[in-house]
Amino acid sequence: MSENALIDLQLSGVVWELTDIPITVPRNNIQNKVVENNPAPQTSVVSEIGRCVASVVPAVAPSTTISLDTVRAMATRPNDMAMLNRMIGELDHPLRAVATNVVLPHIGNGKLLILTDVPSSDDDATGNVLSGPAGELMDKMLAAIGLTRDMVSIVPMLFWRTPGGRTPSREELDLSRPFVDKAIELLSPRVILTLGTLPATEMASINLSKSHGVAIQHKSGATLVPIFHPNYLILKPAAKREVWTALQNVENILKSAE
Repeated sequence: MSENALIDLQLSGVVWELTDIPITVPRNNIQNKVVENNPAPQTSVVSEIGRCVASVVPAVAPSTTISLDTVRAMATRPNDMAMLNRMIGELDHPLRAVATNVVLPHIGNGKLLILTDVPSSDDDATGNVLSGPAGELMDKMLAAIGLTRDMVSIVPMLFWRTPGGRTPSREELDLSRPFVDKAIELLSPRVILTLGTLPATEMASINLSKSHGVAIQHKSGATLVPIFHPNYLILKPAAKREVWTALQNVENILKSAE
């Protein structure tokens, strides 16, 4: 992970540790920087995989410019992914004012759909989903099972980066979800690969630490396989063994459908 990416994590209130034991980390200057920009109370949480301590930056309630009912109605209209992407790009979402770019779904020509989480700072800067070091590692993971990025589709759970990369609010996720569901319908994947805790929880109520790599049937009819996010693998290379096993399963499922 680049130095800039680590700085971005620190400014988001996230401090990573490299042992298997959950820790408590003093907030000192990192917390003070967050508080200066956001005086709301903060809470500390330990992720369910027990590898990091994060200071959750509370969501700033935006003045909603569009209702959830309106978004749901809009999401029924597209009949292809190009139209869906145009609609997402034009959506007057509350996060548009603070994000640099809209991060649109990547459309591939295969039957594997990757669901990832909040756009990273690299994604926000380029407008491309899964860019930067995490994207480079993801490309290597795909190559290991004979795939390229052109052969898969990638959809983020949120199409705009939150301030500081904080955990998205329920409202923010709900305003993006109809378009995520529509993308699944239009792409009709054979396998859905979720990266990290957020998409695993949102799409299938999966506890990633307990069910990593365990394939389940998604309501769309696709097989859903949850794995760790590439960012986590950069910090915890030993976890690559578990991911490799899951990717081999994905490869076998895709081949069986040919």
